[in-house]
Amino acid sequence: MRLSIIIVNYNVEHFLEQCLLSVQKACKGIESEVIVVDNASVDGSVEMVRSRFPEVRLIANPDNKGFSKANNQGIRQSSGDYVLLLNPDTVVEEETFSTCIQFMDQHPEAGGLGVRMLDGKGGFLPESKRGLPTPMVAFYKIFGLSRLFPRSERFNRYHLGHLDEFETHEVEILSGAYMFMRRKALDEVGLLDEDYFMYGEDIDLSYRLIKGGYKNYYTPETRIIHYKGESTKRTSINYVMVFYNAMRIFAKKHFSDDHAKYFGRLIELAIFVRALLSILKRFAQKVFHPLIDTLLLSTALLGISHLYAEYTGVIYDSRLLGIALPAYALVWVITAFLASAYEYPLKDRRKIQGVVIGTALILILYSLLPENYRFSRAIILLGTLAAGILFLVTNALWRALSPEAKSKEDAQRVYLVVGGTEERSRVQQMMVDLGIESRFIHEIDPEEGPALGERIRSTTEVYAADEVIFCAKDLSADRIIDLMSTLDSRRLDFKIAPPESLFIIGSNSKDNKGDLLALEMNSIAKPVNQRNKRILDFLSASFLLIIAPLFMWLQHRPVGFLRNGIRVLIGQRTWVGFYRDVAESQHLPDLRPGILAPDHGLVENQEQKKRSNLLYAKDYRVSADMDLILKNWRNLGLS
Repeated sequence: MRLSIIIVNYNVEHFLEQCLLSVQKACKGIESEVIVVDNASVDGSVEMVRSRFPEVRLIANPDNKGFSKANNQGIRQSSGDYVLLLNPDTVVEEETFSTCIQFMDQHPEAGGLGVRMLDGKGGFLPESKRGLPTPMVAFYKIFGLSRLFPRSERFNRYHLGHLDEFETHEVEILSGAYMFMRRKALDEVGLLDEDYFMYGEDIDLSYRLIKGGYKNYYTPETRIIHYKGESTKRTSINYVMVFYNAMRIFAKKHFSDDHAKYFGRLIELAIFVRALLSILKRFAQKVFHPLIDTLLLSTALLGISHLYAEYTGVIYDSRLLGIALPAYALVWVITAFLASAYEYPLKDRRKIQGVVIGTALILILYSLLPENYRFSRAIILLGTLAAGILFLVTNALWRALSPEAKSKEDAQRVYLVVGGTEERSRVQQMMVDLGIESRFIHEIDPEEGPALGERIRSTTEVYAADEVIFCAKDLSADRIIDLMSTLDSRRLDFKIAPPESLFIIGSNSKDNKGDLLALEMNSIAKPVNQRNKRILDFLSASFLLIIAPLFMWLQHRPVGFLRNGIRVLIGQRTWVGFYRDVAESQHLPDLRPGILAPDHGLVENQEQKKRSNLLYAKDYRVSADMDLILKNWRNLGLS
């Protein structure tokens, strides 16, 4: 056996599928084996591997073992002369494995090999080649000097910025996304250190290979795409703490006591600074924008009321205005928030929806107020107009200040689909099914040979295309990577549609996780779904408790109905939740205990319950909750 490929997966079903499709092609003509170790995914990854890739050896862990332990599981069951640790959010070229085997055969002193990695926009990923994170190297990286001097041998030693990315080099540290290693070397220096749950294990093993007398290399002769960070959220505080804790473990293990203590203090400072910056960024994203809208809208409403008073001669109580106008502004901002208007990327239609809903709510509340607390409805209507205009203006300003807030509406985007006639039609239909009513250009056929790149470039310029979708059935991985590298990635986004798939994968930034268009993906873990579910619970529980004196006597358990209604209202329970007896073992998203369960009353065994839980978590719809509540309205008193 020449090559063993180990892939550790955690809840990235579609990325894993695309990765395995590329691995299949790269393994042709090579005596190889593929081992997937799944760390208790709940997204259908295990079922997908079993059905689509029966030749792959699958290790399905009942819980999340972590990256190091899971890789070691795969390595121990492998038998290849070479071992490759490969991330699931990658795409390899057809010649990647043969190129690496040839390189290692020609360099018997090599213990490990890394390759040129590109992000989802075709840009070079600097972690393709790295240096040892000594205390000073780590200091320069943590405090941003490596970014200020990216080509400096001293300040950017972490990413070896002084070394040409297009030349082969001896390096110190390999990337965990693609670690191609000699079995003999692994047998001598040992496997991954399982003290590292996630991050740092690649640095540790690379360093041990060097200490064992081997050399690590970087080669640009082959490339892979790495949709950086799909399995983990790299901007979160948790990521910062886990990553730098891994650095602390490494320092304690490999540096002297004095250096380790110095490094530990540096790490603690880094965690504090990065956590503070992360909190401030999240505050700006979540609170600052709505707060600014509230203040500006309150000021605008006050100005409108004064102008209206001058025009009509009607004078309103200043104390009443001081309470009512900020309250109106707050209602509009809250309804905009509930309409996901402050979720990135910012979309104007969400704010308009929030304004319309807010106006309706204000008018309802207005009609219920005593006469002496009312003032002109004209101010409310003028305020609605002001809110709409002001919200659009602040959205425009926010987009100008924050690149993350920018996004064209789907209907405004121009997509260029590159593939054969059959695949182009399939991809277009998939986009329609996804509800993306966009303009398509579909004349690009991959049979045009060397002129294909120029044809794509000129077409994107003429039609001002925003995104290029490559059909992997008709284009090889190395051809796709070539095109991504040569096209204008600053203006264009790229995605890949695997053959016979119901999803399209891409990434719009080297710092962002890969993004996914899939027919069935609408996870209950999404903030907008969590919020909508809570709104449904609150409103329905309020309504049912109001009519309880009449409605409760139609329940199978009247007292239980009252108790459950109160629990749902205050947020202790939810009307629809998981089957609790099997949910804990499935590692599903956090959800309040449910009164009803998905497919309530229809499932017969534990496996069906697990399947129902998985489908509910993976493809959530508020309408499905409403339908289940209506169908089981007499069972709302169950415990």
